[in-house]
Amino acid sequence: MTRIAVFQMSAAIDAADRPARIVFAMKEAAGAGARLMIAPELALSSYGRGAILAEEAQAPNGAWARMLGEAAAAHGISVIAGFPEAAGDARHISALMIDRTRPDAPQIYRKGCLYGDYERGIFAPAGPTTVLMRMEGLSVGCLICYDVEFPENVRRLAVAGADLVAVPTALPKGAPGEFIARHTIRARAFESQVFVAYADNADRDEGFEYQGLSSIAAPDGSVLAEAGVTGDALIYADIEPAAFAASREANPYLEDAARQGLI
Repeated sequence: MTRIAVFQMSAAIDAADRPARIVFAMKEAAGAGARLMIAPELALSSYGRGAILAEEAQAPNGAWARMLGEAAAAHGISVIAGFPEAAGDARHISALMIDRTRPDAPQIYRKGCLYGDYERGIFAPAGPTTVLMRMEGLSVGCLICYDVEFPENVRRLAVAGADLVAVPTALPKGAPGEFIARHTIRARAFESQVFVAYADNADRDEGFEYQGLSSIAAPDGSVLAEAGVTGDALIYADIEPAAFAASREANPYLEDAARQGLI
């Protein structure tokens, strides 16, 4: 069993203070027994600051990665956090996946499907990729925000062996956002029989207002933990894949999809 934490982060915090706020949340989550914490999309920079994000983007071994790696080792907690990545001349919305036992070897997931003109005006899409990392005894896959709204992306990770799909996100506030947070995330967990940890921003930054409602959903579609609409929050769940064997037996979607040639 592995206790995980999802850090819902208020977008109202000053951008310069965000890395330190994530480190503080890691320490707090570790103190509550968590061994993995997931932070939101572009958590290290903020989401809504426009073209300046391209200038502030960092390489996967940059200062942000080193800071989180040091914190992971110091506090005994692995972390997944969103950041703007510089890859040569390209810029990506990416996530750092840092294992506390290998803090100098982060793995990177790049957002496959960008959402709207805002993102496409700054960043390059990576297209569908399958990124899995062994973290705290779990096979952890990563998607970012809009990626999880395509069931094919979660199914691909589940087929590859993911126990948990971590989703840093910056979901806009509104009726569609509330539906996604309250219903779509549960459906993704259920239809692929995996855990889904959905880490959203909350409140408002310079450009956008966010839905909040971060959550951790189980393979049977139940919600193990959920944050409110506003404010910082750390939510926790104990992840035990074997505890949901009955759900997988009753809902053998992966097995039957393979039998029918769907995957």
